[in-house]
This record gives sequence, structure tokens and C-alpha cells, in this order.
Amino acid sequence: MVKCVSSMLIILALAGCATTQQSLYDELGGKQTIAAIVDNFITEIQYDAEILPYFEGSDIARFRDKLEEQLCDVADGPCDYTGDTMAQVHAGMAITEHDFNLTVDLLINAMTQAGVPHRVQNKLLARLAPMRKDMLYK
Repeated sequence: MVKCVSSMLIILALAGCATTQQSLYDELGGKQTIAAIVDNFITEIQYDAEILPYFEGSDIARFRDKLEEQLCDVADGPCDYTGDTMAQVHAGMAITEHDFNLTVDLLINAMTQAGVPHRVQNKLLARLAPMRKDMLYK
């Protein structure tokens, strides 16, 4: 009996060591889900009268491409972000705290619509949060 229990403990310990942690990219659902998040986000922006003016004159196809690339990169996916810095992109916009927070809410809505669990949404938001300083009041 002791031999069986100790063998079982060894097997469980080894099984625990063998598990690999999924990347955030995989937790999000990969390329397909990131594309859905970005499409949902663009739709959210389109119907928000407070946020839409920030995107006037934007190249939406480029915005879609670079945001997908950035989310993939931030989530440790197989992408490298090749766009401008957040400070460059948001220069002259004078984004307020209110509008920044509203935009985050739109992103949360977009992730929810794409079926991303709240726990995973929070992980992505935590990785995006350091960019906040480069967006506000520029």
C-alpha cells in the first residue's frame, strides 16, 4: 500500500511538472479571436458619439491591421508590432481620462462579444495598461 501511494505521488508530481502554461495569445483564442476583438472594437467605436471623433480621418484598414498586430504581440503571440509608438499615434489628440476610460470600456465590450472570459480580459488589459501614459493629454 505504501509503495502504491508513493508511486502515485511521484506520478502526480511529474504530471504537475509536465504541464505547460498557455500563452495569453492562446488563452485569448489566437489570431481568429484577436481579429474578432478588433472588428468588434471598431464597431463599438463607430457607434460611440464621444469616441468616434478621435478616429476622424483615420485609415481604418491600417488601424485594424496594426491593432491586431499589437494585441498579438502584447499577448506573446507570433507577431511583432511594427506600428508607431502610442505617443506618436496619440500626439495632439489631448485624450482625456474620461475618454480613455470610455475607450477601455469599448474594448471590454469587444472582448466580451468575442467570448473572451473576464479573467483573460483582465490579463490583456494589465499588459496594455502601461501604454496609458503615452495616450493621455498628448
